[in-house]
Amino acid sequence: MQVTLRAETGRERGSRSSRRLRRQGMVPAVVYGRNLQPVAIAVNARELYTVLHSDAGINALINLEIDEGASRLTMARELQRHPVRGEITHLDFVTISLTEKTRVEVAIELTGESEGVLEGGIVETIRSSVEVEALPTEIPQSIVVDITAMAVGDTLRISDLPVIEGAEYLDDPDDPVVTIVVPAAIVAEEAEEGEELEEGEEGEEGEEVEEGEDPGGE
Repeated sequence: MQVTLRAETGRERGSRSSRRLRRQGMVPAVVYGRNLQPVAIAVNARELYTVLHSDAGINALINLEIDEGASRLTMARELQRHPVRGEITHLDFVTISLTEKTRVEVAIELTGESEGVLEGGIVETIRSSVEVEALPTEIPQSIVVDITAMAVGDTLRISDLPVIEGAEYLDDPDDPVVTIVVPAAIVAEEAEEGEELEEGEEGEEGEEVEEGEDPGGE
C-alpha cells in the first residue's frame, strides 16, 4: 500500500529557519536518491504523523509530491526526534524502486505467554527490531514470534526467527533476540543464602583451639 504526502520545496537551510518551520507545524526534511540531488523540503507535521502511523508504520511507501503534479516513491529514513516530546524534528526521504530490494529495520512482535514466565521467570528483550532486505512491496509489517514454548534459560536468536517469503535477515544468525531469565532479586537471594551456608560450614570445621587446650584432647 502506498500513501501520498505533499512536500514544499525552496525552504531555507539552517537552525533558525528550521525552528520557524516547526512553529508553523512543518517538519524540515531532505529528499535524495539515485539520479536526484538532495533537495531541502518541508512536510506538514500532522500529515507526516498520519503517514508513519499507517499499517506499514515507519516503512510506509510514500509518494512524495515534490513538484506540482509530480511525485517520487520514497521511504522515510534518519528520523530525528525531540529528546523530551518525542516528535520528529527532521528526517530524510530516500527514493526507491519497486523492482529493487532495499534494507529496512522491521519491528519484532512477541506473542504468547512463555512457560518460563509461568515458572517465575521474566522476558528479557535484547533487541526489538531486525534488519531485513526485501522488495519494497514485500517488506513485512513486523516479525511475529511466538515465545509460548520458551522456558527459563532459553534464548531465541536471529536464526530462530520465522522465514518470511521474499525477505532475508541481514543480522548475525547467532545474535540473541529474547531470553527468559530468573528475576535478579531471586538470583541475589539465592546467592546470599549460599554465602550464609558456606560461612556456617566454615565455622563448624574451622573452630579455633583455646590457649592451653591440648589439640589431642590429652
